[in-house]
Amino acid sequence: SPRGDGHPVLLVPGFMADEETLVALKLFLESRGYEVQTWGFGRNVGFSSRHAAALEQKIRYIHHRTGRKVSLVGWSLGGMFAMYGAHEAPECVRSVVTLGSPVSFDPAGSQSPSWVKALYRLISHPMGTAAHVSHLKAKKLRERKALAVPMSCVYSVSDGVVPPQEATIDGDPALHENVRVPGSHIGLGFNPIVLWILADRLAQPEGSWRPFAPSGVSGRLYRLLTCPFSRSKRSVSPACVPGAPAARGQGPGTPGTPRARTARKPPGRASARGTTWATR
Repeated sequence: SPRGDGHPVLLVPGFMADEETLVALKLFLESRGYEVQTWGFGRNVGFSSRHAAALEQKIRYIHHRTGRKVSLVGWSLGGMFAMYGAHEAPECVRSVVTLGSPVSFDPAGSQSPSWVKALYRLISHPMGTAAHVSHLKAKKLRERKALAVPMSCVYSVSDGVVPPQEATIDGDPALHENVRVPGSHIGLGFNPIVLWILADRLAQPEGSWRPFAPSGVSGRLYRLLTCPFSRSKRSVSPACVPGAPAARGQGPGTPGTPRARTARKPPGRASARGTTWATR
C-alpha cells in the first residue's frame, strides 16, 4: 500500500458504533503516515443536528490547526456524516471515502433489510431509516447535490445492510467514483482489499486526484480476482483489459461505467454511476 503525505484523516463510525470499531482503520492509516483522528462524539446513534454541527466544527478546527485539508472516511452511516461535513466545509476537505454508506436516497424509501429499519426505529427515531433522509440538515444530501471534492464510494453487493443502489452515487467522473469490493458490511473496516483501496485513494496528490486504476502486480491480482466474475462484456471494467485506453469518465472505478446490477436508474436521467469490479 502506498504511503501518505501526512495530511489529516478523520474517521467517522457507523450506526451504533463508536471509536473502538475504528481501531483497525486508525492503526493501518497511521502506519501509512497519516495524522488520524476519530470523530470523538461517542456512539453514533443516528443522524442528528448536534453531531452534524459538531463534526463540521471539528473539520474546521483540524484544518485550522494543521493548515492542511482533511480527508474524511465514513463507515456506514458515518459516510452520511462525512458527506454532510464536506458539503458544509468544502474549503477544509481534501477528499471523502465512504464504506458501505447510504449516500443515495430512493424516493420509494430505503431498501435496507427490515431488521435494520426496526433497529433504527428502536434506537434513533420512530420513522426508522427515513428519519435521516428527511432531516433538515440533510437537505443537500436529499437533493443529491454533488460534492465539490473527490469522493470514492466503496460498496459490496453482499453487504447485507446497505443495498448497492443506496451505497453508490451519480456524479462528475473527474471527481466521483464507485468501487466494488467483496465482503460483508460489518467487515468493511477490516477487509484487506478495502484497506488497500483506501490507502490508494488517500495517497492521491491534492489537486491531482485520479480515479482508481490499479496497475502492476496488484493490478494483475485485482483483475485475476475480479474479472472472471463479470457476466457480460458490457459489465467488464476497463481494468480487466490491460493497456486499453479509457476516455475521460470511462476509466476503472469512475462514473460512466456500468452500475451494480441491483441498482435502479432514475427515469429520464442519464446515469453517471461507475463501478470498479471486485466481486465475491
